[in-house]
Amino acid sequence: MLARGLATAVVVVVLDQLTKAAILASLAGGAVGGSATITSFFNLALTYNRGISFGLFNGSAGVNAFVFSVVAAAIVGVLLYWLSRASNPLLAVAIGLIIGGAVGNVLDRIRLGAVVDFLDFHVGGLHWPAFNLADSAICIGVAAMLLDGLVLRREAH
Repeated sequence: MLARGLATAVVVVVLDQLTKAAILASLAGGAVGGSATITSFFNLALTYNRGISFGLFNGSAGVNAFVFSVVAAAIVGVLLYWLSRASNPLLAVAIGLIIGGAVGNVLDRIRLGAVVDFLDFHVGGLHWPAFNLADSAICIGVAAMLLDGLVLRREAH
């Protein structure tokens, strides 16, 4: 299961970094505010998140990049240990999704001092905070962990 989880993490990191590089190259040369309308409810809109989820603690870019990177590295360490002990394929992939997402965002913090976000969903003037592929992988990984732990394991007993 370790190999499955690590392979998942690598795929997430690679896809995350490729999508971010494409967005940085195509939207206003990496300038905040560059955007492209895709549908009536979805835009590509370049933002830089120096904080954590949904832009919380978005000040003190240098300190945040260091602190959040250290915290993420500690969490990845715990997840790697958990992955090494996983015996279920769904759990291994879920942990790999979370590790890959965390590493993808840490790479941004190290390189840019902020996380590149660009997926902008909205209804009228109401916008969900912009996010990226790494954020999506983390959310899907957590949902898969919950499914595994709360539903699938209960059915097995």
